[in-house]
Amino acid sequence: MKSARILLLVLLLLLLFVADLCLGTVQIPLADFWNILSGQANEVDASTRFIITQLRLPRAIMAILTGAGLSMAGLLMQTLFRNPLAGPFVLGISSGAGLGVALVIMGAGMIGLSSLSETGIIAASIFGSLGVLILILLISVRIKDTMGLLIIGLMMGSLSSAIVGILSYFSSSEQLKRYVFWSLGSLGGMQWTEIAILAGISIIGLGLILLIIKPLNALLLGESYALSLGINLKRTRWMIILITSLLAGGITAFAGPIAFIGLAVPHLSRLLLPTVDHRMLIPTALLMGACLLLVCDLVSQLPLTNYSLPINAVTSLLGAPVVIWLIMKKRNLHF
Repeated sequence: MKSARILLLVLLLLLLFVADLCLGTVQIPLADFWNILSGQANEVDASTRFIITQLRLPRAIMAILTGAGLSMAGLLMQTLFRNPLAGPFVLGISSGAGLGVALVIMGAGMIGLSSLSETGIIAASIFGSLGVLILILLISVRIKDTMGLLIIGLMMGSLSSAIVGILSYFSSSEQLKRYVFWSLGSLGGMQWTEIAILAGISIIGLGLILLIIKPLNALLLGESYALSLGINLKRTRWMIILITSLLAGGITAFAGPIAFIGLAVPHLSRLLLPTVDHRMLIPTALLMGACLLLVCDLVSQLPLTNYSLPINAVTSLLGAPVVIWLIMKKRNLHF
């Protein structure tokens, strides 16, 4: 039964992937998509071929990588802290990335330097999230209490937000506009090289998760129980923090901060597959996260119109009601 539900998610993912490629401002006939997929691209109009291969295909792959990665990061954080409202950004990774971007967009302008290109902004986001990661890892050596680490992560986020607020106060309207556009997130405009880098980060993160499935299951029963099973809590905590930082930091660097996916998808996965076994939860959350972000991407493109919405606004509009509904129902919000 559980395997059948996972198979249904795979089929749904394929269906949404094709829909994301075919629907949008310009509708692409399914036959053209099939011709490109089967290697008969010469039979497709050049403009249609460009839209599919250079615009929509990278965007759809980006949606899959982003949705799957954030879902995994959220699942890891909820397991580590045993907190149903923990998400992939509770350690301040996203805030650190935002601070890095704010420094190069707004800080550079304050000292008379020109803002960096999109590649520079991506690099700044990576270094910002990496800086927070290093601080969290150093602090985790001294802090034995997991909840204390959660509070420190939240304080890191508040500190970063405060600095961004100060920079915003002294910045020009053009700089503020550019920073706001970054904060709204985007799955488009990615080059294949950038997608390959993010795919590599995702593969490394997901590969490391396979090494800690048993400790993850043990952590749900409490740290004392995990210790009784011989689980190395310090190493497990380091691994979870590292994996979450890789996934959340990498995604934020390339796509900007994407809200609610990492928070809502683990709960939806437990609702679809009532289990706490991470051997089943991990593939379910991966597929559901990818499917949900593909749906959000479809909505954001407003098919049959000439308009589009920022992806972060769509994920919040869809994700917030889901979390509220789950809390009101009081289902699957416990471990």
